[in-house]
Amino acid sequence: MEIFPDRFPDDSGPTDSSWSPSPVVPLGIIFDGAPRTLWLKLESHNPYGSIKGRTAFALWQSVKDRIDPRIGLIESTSGNLGLALAGLAASLRVPFTAVVDPRVSPSVQHTMRAMGARVVVVDQPDGAGGFLLNRLAHVAQRVRREPGLVWPNQYTNPANPAVHAQWTAPELRTQLPAKPVSVLVAVSTGGTLAGFRDYVFTHSPAWELIGVDVVGSVALGDAHGERVLSGIGASRRSTFLPHGYRPAVHVDPPEAVSACLWLKETTGIAVGSSSGALVAAALRLFREDPARTDIVCLCPDGGDRYLDTVYSPLWRSQHDLAPVDVAAGVTGGGLLDASAATGPDATEPDVTVR
Repeated sequence: MEIFPDRFPDDSGPTDSSWSPSPVVPLGIIFDGAPRTLWLKLESHNPYGSIKGRTAFALWQSVKDRIDPRIGLIESTSGNLGLALAGLAASLRVPFTAVVDPRVSPSVQHTMRAMGARVVVVDQPDGAGGFLLNRLAHVAQRVRREPGLVWPNQYTNPANPAVHAQWTAPELRTQLPAKPVSVLVAVSTGGTLAGFRDYVFTHSPAWELIGVDVVGSVALGDAHGERVLSGIGASRRSTFLPHGYRPAVHVDPPEAVSACLWLKETTGIAVGSSSGALVAAALRLFREDPARTDIVCLCPDGGDRYLDTVYSPLWRSQHDLAPVDVAAGVTGGGLLDASAATGPDATEPDVTVR
């Protein structure tokens, strides 16, 4: 599916100057005496603060001709897409309703409301370890009841994976050295991973593409269980990955949270829980296979949206997320010289190295 040819003339993304490549930061670490590089693509630098800024742009473009500015649109979200759609809707003076659940932090809910969005919290568990199925049921009921209300539907809209196949993945390729790397992508709707899969199939970069999910998620067809982290995992199989995806790594919530804390303490870079799951998976893969020298984590957002969850000792205690040593055997962890990364804006000038 070719997305927005008027805005993607060379598969590089929107031509608007507010969209520039999100930076890629290389971290040098030592594993059992051997040097490795952990590359972090920091999608928090996108407009609206996450990779969902790209998704929101694509979804909006795909439904804009159907939007009634008096009625607006509605979407189920675990936070980041809601923030991005709230920003887009506010800029165009279109009503927007975000349907969330209690795992979405109060600060994120407050920010969406501050941008003019209506926030509906669905607090009835769906029996599959989360709230997604009941969120979707609420959205479907609202759409049936309110003619003209538009649901972009990030869970089935082909614009979701297409924007990453045509924009995010090729952008990343320009920022990495031309050598084999493992690329780790977190799963929720599965749209980002499906887009990267399509790009790898079509263009054959030297990438080992690996999906990362949390234990208890059924996004890739695994057994369901209770989940506490937002932004990663799902209560149902991904529509974009109906047969699952392999290779895949499943991370426990304590591993993901501990990886967030390790990264912050080691480098000063704060990322969200889904990024923490990617970092935890990367450290595990380094440990398991000495042949892996370079692993890339597509970090969906930053730590600013998790101050009252992942970075809160009280929240971690309430959810029994005792720290685990995800970085056993690792030394170093500092930023490499900027020349180690390639491509535009591949460095992170505002990061403090501790």
